[in-house]
Amino acid sequence: MSQPPVPHISELLDGSPKNWGKWGPDDEVGGLNYLDAEQVLRGTKEIRSGKTFTLQVQIGHPHGDPAYPGPRTPAARVNTMDRGHYLNGTGLSFPGGLELADDMITMYLQGSSQYDALGHLWYGDEIYNGYPAESTTGGMKKASILPIAEKGIAGRGILLDVARHRGKQWLDKGETFTHEDLMNTAASQGCEILPRDILLVRTGWLEYFYATPREEFYENFNEPGLTYSRELVEWFQKMEIPNLVTDTIANEVTIHPESGVALPLHNALMRNLGVTFAEIIDLAALAADCAADGQYTFLYTAAPLKVVNGTGAPVNPLVVK
Repeated sequence: MSQPPVPHISELLDGSPKNWGKWGPDDEVGGLNYLDAEQVLRGTKEIRSGKTFTLQVQIGHPHGDPAYPGPRTPAARVNTMDRGHYLNGTGLSFPGGLELADDMITMYLQGSSQYDALGHLWYGDEIYNGYPAESTTGGMKKASILPIAEKGIAGRGILLDVARHRGKQWLDKGETFTHEDLMNTAASQGCEILPRDILLVRTGWLEYFYATPREEFYENFNEPGLTYSRELVEWFQKMEIPNLVTDTIANEVTIHPESGVALPLHNALMRNLGVTFAEIIDLAALAADCAADGQYTFLYTAAPLKVVNGTGAPVNPLVVK
């Protein structure tokens, strides 16, 4: 039996709510506007022990860097100066005999733990807030990563350990969950998702990446994650969620199982509502600690690199419990 044709994403999202203009015609940070001083102070009230966790994956890990399949390749780091240069007489000389090591890296800005710019992805002729898609040509003139990086992210974070809630080391390829599953996960952890919380969702997918041959990981690539529904989008809007943070490469199930559309939540949440996405975030150590002490809420902070006209930027988020 032949499969029904995949609809255009505009059909799937027809009538989906938007926050365009909510923060004015010049806004480029979307839901991060929710994270005002009151929300930052609310986050600090979750600090109890002073324990800190950094959530960036290692760039240049021996297993390789997790990146979306296709043109993105792992980072390449090379030494441009080291002891070997001095031994062969080509080292940079300084008065007094100083020697040094130096290096450089070539990488996709979204090839490691990173934040997406709100204009990174779109459908039709408009990106977030109604800016023309042509503004992305040659570099993002609107809704780039720079305004997000200039603002920074800080607020009350909540870890939602979906994998542990389902009794799994990691979720299966293509396994889905909903906003109701997120609420049920929180309840099972003894906490509650509150308006303007920063959501950190653990699927175990990065742990699967590092434990699995790359060929197996990328075969029939279909990540687990949230799946699109109108109710889910309306819940994100009602709850004024500023930031979705996950341990997957694209923050949602790769292919919407009902329609066959790829990555519809990127458009429904990021493009239409201005929800900022953080991807490839290492939640394993944080999750283990939360399970041990029962504290799943904390101060979450993140500062992406300030890349002019960038579609995204690497980040090393810091959590304080």
